[in-house]
Amino acid sequence: MKEEVMGKLDGKIILITGGTSGIGAAAAELAADEGAQVIVLAHNEQRGYEFEKTVKEQSLNVSFLPCNVGRKDEVIHAHRVINEKFGKIDILVNNAGILKTGALEEITDEEWDEVYQINVKGVLYMCQEFIEDLSATQGVILNVASINGLFSYIKGKRSYMYSTSKAALIQLTRYLAKNYAPQVRVNCLCPGITETNLFINRDFSRFEGCNLLNRIALPEEIAKAALFLVSDDSSFMTGSIVVVDGGESIKFP
Repeated sequence: MKEEVMGKLDGKIILITGGTSGIGAAAAELAADEGAQVIVLAHNEQRGYEFEKTVKEQSLNVSFLPCNVGRKDEVIHAHRVINEKFGKIDILVNNAGILKTGALEEITDEEWDEVYQINVKGVLYMCQEFIEDLSATQGVILNVASINGLFSYIKGKRSYMYSTSKAALIQLTRYLAKNYAPQVRVNCLCPGITETNLFINRDFSRFEGCNLLNRIALPEEIAKAALFLVSDDSSFMTGSIVVVDGGESIKFP
């Protein structure tokens, strides 16, 4: 008799923000394939329910819940619904984010505040709401930042808003890890350039030669790194900042 293979996330409840496209969607599908009950949050309801329908047709256990993580009232509501329907989560992946760039003179208060509201405050709201649950389940938080927040050099010239918000998220990760160990492990994933909906310009040929592997990442490749960081494979890691960038950060010293 063939022995049944256990998934890396069997019996786990994982919550992924920004989970209906790009890295978030790839992570959701991979986590479900590894045995998790997956809940994805996103503000675009049409895309969210279409994604839920598509993955359920693949017999994957994924549920969509509309939520704008930049609105604290919506995060509080989502928390209540999740507790009622699923119970306490084991894993939180803060993946939702927006990308805006501009010359210094062009940046408006509204643009700056919007980026920080989603990329930083959204993570703050999610952690505030779910940290007690995660402490009870000895859970894991994974924050998805970017190598743009980690550079010891500056490659582009217009990423004031996005890069500084991701740098803030990296530091937020370290503080969370220090304050909630050993009950909750908290790590940060810093992808390089990845084919996602963040880019309005879909001509990715402009990134040719951007790293040592001479290509941009597929969302599935970043999702595999995320799976490692939320599973027991990384059980001795907390406060770690993990770079997955195809060697970009050493190609451009």
